Amino acid sequence: MLRKNSLKFIGIALLGFSLFEFTAASESSTSQKTASSDSKTLLTKQPASAFKTLEWDELMPADDLDALQNPPNYLYDFEDGSEEDEISGQLANAVTSAVNDRYQQALVSTRIIPEMNGTNIRIPGFIVPLEFDDEQTITEFFLVPYFGACIHSPPPPPNQIIYVRAPKGIQLETLYDPFWISGKLSTKLIQNYMATAAYSLEMQSYEDYTE
Repeated sequence: MLRKNSLKFIGIALLGFSLFEFTAASESSTSQKTASSDSKTLLTKQPASAFKTLEWDELMPADDLDALQNPPNYLYDFEDGSEEDEISGQLANAVTSAVNDRYQQALVSTRIIPEMNGTNIRIPGFIVPLEFDDEQTITEFFLVPYFGACIHSPPPPPNQIIYVRAPKGIQLETLYDPFWISGKLSTKLIQNYMATAAYSLEMQSYEDYTE
């Protein structure tokens, strides 16, 4: 199930990314052109039973999940009404305390579940476009567990981001809509200017998200 408040402890911000910006970006893309009139007819449909349905938590080692669900006390050590110099001191103390602790490590963890490699999975998420053609057909994207990740809010931990290749393309009417994405998962690490993904997936099919 896709949790609307998934990984809320990372500090999710609302997305300020408009469809106009998405359209403008697509016009400047130099990705390979892919003809499309209806994205959902581009993909080979397979029954959901052909794929193992996953929760996002299942992609993260248990100790990483525990660290994120139990953030350290220094994150809450800011008193209301503090003077500016006191706030600066508190921030400095927080940064010092944060060095090498498990919470900070979990925020940037690339640790994966090795058994997931080669598994056919079905997982819900939001799409962050990476590559698309002049017709706005998306061929590469990050799949993330919550809306707005990687654009105007910090990215999730790398083991909570999936890099997806969709050779036959997918079109979006809005970035606000979640989807079920199905395909073969691998533990290949992908890095770019936007984020790092600890998992990759070759998409076989997709569908609108319903619980």
